[in-house]
Amino acid sequence: MSGDRAAAVVAVASVPTIPRDADGPVFRAPWEAQAFAMTVTLHERGVFTWAEWADALAAEIKRAQAAGDPDTGETYYQHWLATLENLIAEKGVTTRSDLHRYRNAWDHAADRTPHGQPIELKPGDFR
Repeated sequence: MSGDRAAAVVAVASVPTIPRDADGPVFRAPWEAQAFAMTVTLHERGVFTWAEWADALAAEIKRAQAAGDPDTGETYYQHWLATLENLIAEKGVTTRSDLHRYRNAWDHAADRTPHGQPIELKPGDFR
């Protein structure tokens, strides 16, 4: 079993709410798989434990439900990404300011990129 596959198996076992099928996690879009992979990598590097992650994710989902999220599963990885952003800011991996700066740059880059083309961040996107 490859390291990535083994890490995914551990993640799925540690966070039982992950959407999955018999082969492992199921992703509806590439960004979901990327957020999952970043989380696994940060865990492997010791940034947080799976218990910390599971608690933070559960709290994020609970907040979203209290704010009206219908909890149909379609927003699961939005909560996953919000949890990842919150946890890495809390752990000092980055700042909330940098997260907002890159999110805004990404939005700008996406707006100028023709549909179907890869999005590439350029210095001008950080205005």
